[in-house]
Amino acid sequence: MSLATQLTCRTASRTSASSSLLLLCLSTSSLRAHASALRHDSSHPPRSGPALPTCPLNRDSCPALAGTRPFHSSSHQWSSSPQFSYHVAASYSAKGHKFNAEGNLLTSDVFEPAKSSFKGLRECKHAKDKRKRSRSGQDALFWSQVGTTHGTAFGVADGVGGWVESGVDPADFSHGLCEYIACAARSWPQGAKPGPLHPKDLLQVAYDEVTVDKSIVGGGSTACLAVAEPDGHVEVANLGDSGFMHLGLNAVRHFTHPQTHAFNTPYQLSKTPERMLVQMAVFGGTSALSDLPKESNVTHHRVRHGDVLVFATDGVWDNLSPQDALSIVSRCMVDAGAWVMKDGAVEVGPQLSQLAQAASDRKADSSSLQAKLAIAIAREAKETSLNTRRDGPFAKEVQKHYPGENWHGGKPDDIAALVAVVVGNETS
Repeated sequence: MSLATQLTCRTASRTSASSSLLLLCLSTSSLRAHASALRHDSSHPPRSGPALPTCPLNRDSCPALAGTRPFHSSSHQWSSSPQFSYHVAASYSAKGHKFNAEGNLLTSDVFEPAKSSFKGLRECKHAKDKRKRSRSGQDALFWSQVGTTHGTAFGVADGVGGWVESGVDPADFSHGLCEYIACAARSWPQGAKPGPLHPKDLLQVAYDEVTVDKSIVGGGSTACLAVAEPDGHVEVANLGDSGFMHLGLNAVRHFTHPQTHAFNTPYQLSKTPERMLVQMAVFGGTSALSDLPKESNVTHHRVRHGDVLVFATDGVWDNLSPQDALSIVSRCMVDAGAWVMKDGAVEVGPQLSQLAQAASDRKADSSSLQAKLAIAIAREAKETSLNTRRDGPFAKEVQKHYPGENWHGGKPDDIAALVAVVVGNETS
């Protein structure tokens, strides 16, 4: 199969001397850690991801394993445990548009404990004005408080551009999916089955709603989302080639492996328009590629004070490697004083909470640490995508699978980067 055929399947600063020294320290140790992780995982197929213990959806009866604890409601007492909050911002840029750092930035709302009950999911979703969606093209993103708890759900989705050839706007599917996920998280546990909340369940609920929503004619999308608990446990579900990075003080703690059926053909949720179903019933034909939420790769993580979580679509990961992303985040964290060098070791800076505007009773602004990180990642991905001389990860994959195509440079695409800065507060 030619590269052109494969593509139709998916088409869908300088730093101070001290910053440079710390960045070198971070990058070197992180590369070693990441290489070690890759060697460890090399015996497993990419689809399955790291070998983790598996448990039923309600894992209360499972063995006490690190990083696999379920999400609990706010009624649980956390009197002797450190509490974590997640401070979110997102930056985006549609393909063919100029990068707008100030205009294409979103930051998260403050915690609202009294907002407990919502109308049905469909009413909640349709109350959102389509004209006010982020101008991120076929990429979409979301975050939401989980019910009345201090938990947070967030993630990204990437509409599969190939649906345009069938007269369908893929943005309706990806944005609709994210809107339903946000509504389901915010209204939890209303209408939910008993037990903890999992991102795969959120994805299933949202997908079910999209498939019966008459306003969403059809389309397809990848998705990468998480439920982050106030006790520091984060569960991630990834379907396709959007992805997630967990960065710590001196390491890439985790980087998702994309799920693909073939080169540039990721796993994807999809909905086939009724007119196409009728045509296929009458004239025959191949049905659209469609995977299910249950096929998501699920991973569990324990975060620490000062960690950074990055969720992004393939417009970022096709142009930036994990090492690129680490370098960007490290530089920003060091320059802001969020990560500092002390006695030969890297530590979290004392002003992290203030930098993330964690104590504010107002929505964080563009000067917040998370906003600066999201903008830096999205800007670098945008610039690299338009650079014909710098080969990004996508170009290297093309050269590997199709050496005769002579593909060089970046890959222009919609770009969405969501960043969560983890702030811990010890409780008495």
